[in-house]
Amino acid sequence: MAGVPLLAAPAIAQALWQSSGSSRNTQNMTAYEGSKRTGYSLQHSRSRWASPGGSIRGKKFWQAAEGPAPAEAAGRSGSAASAGGGPSRGLGTNSSSVQQGAEPGPGTARDRGRRAPRFPGGRLFQRGPGAPSSPDTPIHRQKQWFKETFTYLFAISNSAEASEAGIHLVSGWQVFKSTPKEELPFWSDIVLGFRAMSEAELLKFPQHQFGQAFTTLKCDCPPYLLWLEKRLKATGTQMYTRKVADLWELHSEYDIVVNCAGIGAHQLVGDKQLFPVRGQVLKVHAPWVKHFIRDGDGLTYIYPGIHRVTLGGTREEGSWSLSPDDGTTRDIFDRCCSLEPSLHGAQDIQVKVGLRPSRQCVRVQREVLSQGGVKLPVVHNYGHGAGGFSVHRGTANEAAHLVEECISALQGSSLRAKL
Repeated sequence: MAGVPLLAAPAIAQALWQSSGSSRNTQNMTAYEGSKRTGYSLQHSRSRWASPGGSIRGKKFWQAAEGPAPAEAAGRSGSAASAGGGPSRGLGTNSSSVQQGAEPGPGTARDRGRRAPRFPGGRLFQRGPGAPSSPDTPIHRQKQWFKETFTYLFAISNSAEASEAGIHLVSGWQVFKSTPKEELPFWSDIVLGFRAMSEAELLKFPQHQFGQAFTTLKCDCPPYLLWLEKRLKATGTQMYTRKVADLWELHSEYDIVVNCAGIGAHQLVGDKQLFPVRGQVLKVHAPWVKHFIRDGDGLTYIYPGIHRVTLGGTREEGSWSLSPDDGTTRDIFDRCCSLEPSLHGAQDIQVKVGLRPSRQCVRVQREVLSQGGVKLPVVHNYGHGAGGFSVHRGTANEAAHLVEECISALQGSSLRAKL
């Protein structure tokens, strides 16, 4: 599955809800997603996050999440991390996958000033070889995020809520035209049943000489986001919409801002290190396809979902175009049919395009903005590229810890002022 900054807002809200703190004062968190932003408001009191029962007093923090509301970005994929999409506008695999060069991940982007729609679909939890989405993010850090996310989603898949959350196990193959240097990827001990493919299995792929078989997790992101939202609402979380063009608009109302704006951070906080990686995928009706198949180059993949199969894909760095390309559509379909000839019988082919919010290093970082003597603590959580979904819970946990640090710093400042 891939990763999704899109998942960051509700994921961080839930991570904060479950995290502990030492505050005796009340703090307010608001998370936003969408061009008009859907807000998630939580109250922190003493050692737990609790939903406000009425008016909220005390220090507050705000979380901005990437663009249009709960849809999913085009698909991403990876060996332990991604295959995804969002609602009905976009194509996406994730992302929220630690996979390198999989489908497009969730993210909102601007195409000449327009918000990019999110992608419908789901994500395959897997990270594959190839150029990493965030090459400067240390592998040990990515593995920790990946492990936390896999453990979290695996527990959901084993619960009575698995169907509603859109999480399920799926088995399949990753195949290579030649033996890769990394025969044992870092995520091999996290996914289930990882092994080298047998000679008999490789007969299915005559153009490939080596392969890996394993069972991983698949997420259909639209129901997953609705499930997260439902869990937050059940705690009394308040949701509202608001459009924000500058984080400083919030300093008079909120004490802490959590920035999960995805590709929107390029404009929102002026991050020139953030760049789009355009992805185009197809969604087809082919219910007989039950196993995922991914070419080791990371560009060609087949991810069966609950209702549709995702076929991908492309990886176009620096392209902001959200317009489908007919030639690319034919190329994707032909490449996928070469891996699974039965796809020639697929019906109801839909084309989705999305932008992966990419960066040399995922930005999960605490920062204090200062203007005219006024300070505004900010926690950033974006730039996941094609691996967002595969690591979304891990990065949300880390961001939640950074928020707790901000709260402690504010409390210490307040105490010193009183003294």
